[in-house]
Amino acid sequence: MESDRQVHRLRTWVVACALALSLLGCQSKGSVSDALDPAAIQVANQPAAVVAVANASQATQSLGTGPTKVAMLLPLSASGSAGENGKKMLDAAKLAMTDLGNPLLTLTVEDTRGDAAYSQQLAVKAITSGAKVVIGPTELPAAQHVAKLSGSNRPVVLALADNFAGGPGVYAVCLGEADSAAAGAGAIAAKGGKKFVLLVPAGAGADIAEKHVANSLSVYGAALAITIPYTSADSAAKAVADMGSLVDAPDAVIVASGDSNPSPILIALKAKGIPGKSTSVVGTNRWLEHPTSPLFEGAFIATLDQHETGPISDRFKASFNYQADVNVAYAYDMVALTAGIASAAGPNGFNRQVFENPNGFRGSTGLFRFRADGSSERSMPLYRIEKGALKLVAKSTSSF
Repeated sequence: MESDRQVHRLRTWVVACALALSLLGCQSKGSVSDALDPAAIQVANQPAAVVAVANASQATQSLGTGPTKVAMLLPLSASGSAGENGKKMLDAAKLAMTDLGNPLLTLTVEDTRGDAAYSQQLAVKAITSGAKVVIGPTELPAAQHVAKLSGSNRPVVLALADNFAGGPGVYAVCLGEADSAAAGAGAIAAKGGKKFVLLVPAGAGADIAEKHVANSLSVYGAALAITIPYTSADSAAKAVADMGSLVDAPDAVIVASGDSNPSPILIALKAKGIPGKSTSVVGTNRWLEHPTSPLFEGAFIATLDQHETGPISDRFKASFNYQADVNVAYAYDMVALTAGIASAAGPNGFNRQVFENPNGFRGSTGLFRFRADGSSERSMPLYRIEKGALKLVAKSTSSF
């Protein structure tokens, strides 16, 4: 039956790291492993068991009956988009548990209410309560606090906060602007670009973006000629004028925008004839949070491949009656990855060496891997904005 084939594909689609598989005597054949042994995952064709306790605003839900304890921290009762995204992530977790995790994990879901201080308390509680893995939190201050905690017995944390840089053993799951910029710049360098300029909002994120972009360019023998931080108080024209006086004819200008619309910078660049025949513009995933403008035309952007959600999107829509988005994909992947490692290595197989497998993992957000500093790296397709739409220029790589 088609439903059985779909579940079978989901069983084999989740990627476990090569190290975990080798613990069971399996071989990864030198690259990212594309499947767990389907027989190793006994998927119950029933929805994951859910037990809710406490009141609606601080609900604790328990999903699954497996021996591996996992905590998940979500802003279920938060107002606005935070609460909506929290509910989407919970539904994604339910689907992943039904597909893979129910017999392997006991997943305890806590409501952070979108309160950073309360989320921080729940995170510390989860870390000290015997959980093998903590998925979340989504609140950036709470994730940053957890990354500062020490302790050799601290479980792995898979943080779902936007713009989180990561920390040792506290991994940044969501695609950050620094990595989108780095991947886009690297793709242009791979085609022969050598001299790059980075325009980036001032602040802590500027150093992170500069480091990631520089590392990506170095692989291809290219380099950043200069990084120019700018603030809301600075005019876009001044930042671009500074660039023009310091760098002659860069091969590409990388424009990170942070929370702001990149249009003011793009207006200033266009006045200088950029993009042009000799200079490209590289944007980031954060551009896509704004309505597409004619100013975006011709820019290159590396971002997640929406087609990767194919193995789960139809089943998610059928189960919950709305379309899966990137928040669904992130949450599904982290629960599925945890279930995959539990299947391959058991409850005691969770450690940094496993999660930092250099071959990476493939899920509904594509191919990704976690670095020792807690940051993540993703293989992403490169797009060019043409007539207001993303046109594929280069597919993502199949391995790191």
